[in-house]
Amino acid sequence: MSWIWTVAGVALIAVGLYEVFHTLLHPTGRGRVTAFVSNATWRASSRLGRRGRTVAGPLAAVAVIVLWAGFQVVGWALVYLPHVPEAFAYNPEIRPEAYPAIVEAFYYSVVSMSTLGLGDVYPVDPWLRVVAPVQGLIGFALLTAAVAWFVELYPGLGRRRALALRIALMERSDTASHLPDREPATASALLDSITADLAQARIDMWQNAESYYFTEDQPEASLAAQLPYALHLARLARRSPDRTVRNSGDMLEAGIDDFARILRGRFFRSADDTDEILREFARQHRQRAVVTGEPTDGAPV
Repeated sequence: MSWIWTVAGVALIAVGLYEVFHTLLHPTGRGRVTAFVSNATWRASSRLGRRGRTVAGPLAAVAVIVLWAGFQVVGWALVYLPHVPEAFAYNPEIRPEAYPAIVEAFYYSVVSMSTLGLGDVYPVDPWLRVVAPVQGLIGFALLTAAVAWFVELYPGLGRRRALALRIALMERSDTASHLPDREPATASALLDSITADLAQARIDMWQNAESYYFTEDQPEASLAAQLPYALHLARLARRSPDRTVRNSGDMLEAGIDDFARILRGRFFRSADDTDEILREFARQHRQRAVVTGEPTDGAPV
């Protein structure tokens, strides 16, 4: 019956690698277990109120890394389990019979995964000597992937917050009231710049869905709070007598609609049209949605 443990271990290893592939390497993918853990962390942190939501993103990222490592450690431990202790050699001071086989298998799996190479236990069966280093390579690759993920994640958050700050400054200077009086070229360029930055934010959210779980303390830096005002600007521009400004307003509203569809498709399905989706976005991030220059409180989750 030892083959059952081996098959179970290989299955866990494969699932773990599948999660890493679809979360990091697939351009629009997202591992199902990874998504479940991220969402569970998000919901659990919401019980701590607004302060809990501000740490939900970092906690979700750490939970995902632990999940990926856990799949590999447990999976490889199950592969080793049927061969402990016969297929391994131990330091003379170590008595493997004094410990449960699962403990020995788990210990060797952790040591191999971390690439520590302590040397107090090592495989002697030829096939294990070939297979065991593979775990070390996976552990090193997983560490590298985790670092690369954080390096990719945080610049996207910075771009998203910078866009929110730009919209907040426009709201503070009452751009909506002055938009009809601006030169058409100036108004169009202003709207087009928001559209371009929003397209980048959409790609960041699409490629790194876990960035959704990062929230901001300050409403000025929260896209969830500021995006409704951008939608208001787009709708004002669509009523402009100038064709160029109308076209820029159409593009901006289309970009916001696309961003809203990403939110609805990946994070919640309780809203239908763009306005409802943006209100739900603000509600889940515990922000006040800025609409037509006036803040509307979003009820907390």
